[in-house]
Amino acid sequence: MRLRQLIALERMRQQRQWLEKNHPLRQLFWECTLRCNLSCRHCGSDCRKAPVVPDMPLEHFLKVLDDVATMTQPARVLVNTVGGEPLVRPDIVECGREITKRGFGWGFVTNGVLLTPSMLRDVLDAGLRTVAVSLDGLETEHNWLRGGSYDGAMAAISLLAAHHGDVLWDVITCVNQRNISTLPQLKQHLIAAGVRKWRIFTIFPQGRAKLHPELFLTPEQYVSVMDFIVATRREGQINLSYSCEGFLGRYEGEVRNHIYRCDAGTMTASVLANGDISGCMSIRAHYAQGNIYRDRFSDVWQHRFEAMRDRRWLKRDACKDCKAWDWCVGGPFHLRGDDGEMLHCNYLSSLQACD
Repeated sequence: MRLRQLIALERMRQQRQWLEKNHPLRQLFWECTLRCNLSCRHCGSDCRKAPVVPDMPLEHFLKVLDDVATMTQPARVLVNTVGGEPLVRPDIVECGREITKRGFGWGFVTNGVLLTPSMLRDVLDAGLRTVAVSLDGLETEHNWLRGGSYDGAMAAISLLAAHHGDVLWDVITCVNQRNISTLPQLKQHLIAAGVRKWRIFTIFPQGRAKLHPELFLTPEQYVSVMDFIVATRREGQINLSYSCEGFLGRYEGEVRNHIYRCDAGTMTASVLANGDISGCMSIRAHYAQGNIYRDRFSDVWQHRFEAMRDRRWLKRDACKDCKAWDWCVGGPFHLRGDDGEMLHCNYLSSLQACD
């Protein structure tokens, strides 16, 4: 690693220690539904059109927000309504309006199919601040992964590109073995469509994705994706960044706008559809710290996230003697099982050999 990277890593290590101690909530995910109008091969939540868990009533979540407002300024917290597909909720506009009315920022992630011109007007009027649209490749590759929603996603992107307001938006792409070779063409397609911000994710073996090994990249393919991101960022035509899939060795500071840090339990929390209180929404293992139907969210946030704030218990197995521990601290929790076992480590499997 270069000296510049080592200095940045040390600064992030110190910042993480401060966050573990003070844990200022800045992002709250609300799994407002487990229903979805699609059935994607890689869905980590295994969402369906008729899920076992019903939608959480809005008034139940608003009690959580009123409680959050007693411990921090609402304007400092972004509430992301996620699913499932949040736009399948018939009251999604009311949800956004009530979140905004209480002073919180509001955003959502969507597959784009239901983001019609009238829906966009309504959610913007309700205070929408951020939106991310999923587009997983060119038409053939996207439709293979998501089941025919390419036209809807592109229509949503066109709507957002034509909007000149202050809403922040980007496109999310999940890279897999079917679309990796088309990334250069997809990049040009997005630039031509007016996309300025693009995020790349890789798929991990959770939920429905476990049934499809063709979704997972080989170590060599993973490294090629990192190289693609670095090259694209240097070109400067589109702001591309990689997701929070763990520490990346020599790629730190090169593929994101920040140095790696897992914010689950320190700055990020979630309320799941059944009321469970957890960290980041990407965590599919059972790391619930409480439940809104029996606990106050503020009490849980202040006193029950030690497993995510003091991670020394993860320093075992492959992490025990890892030279990256001080910066990685066991990696992201969504790549851990219920008892903390490591499900996957991108650094160990592919990037360590590049250092």
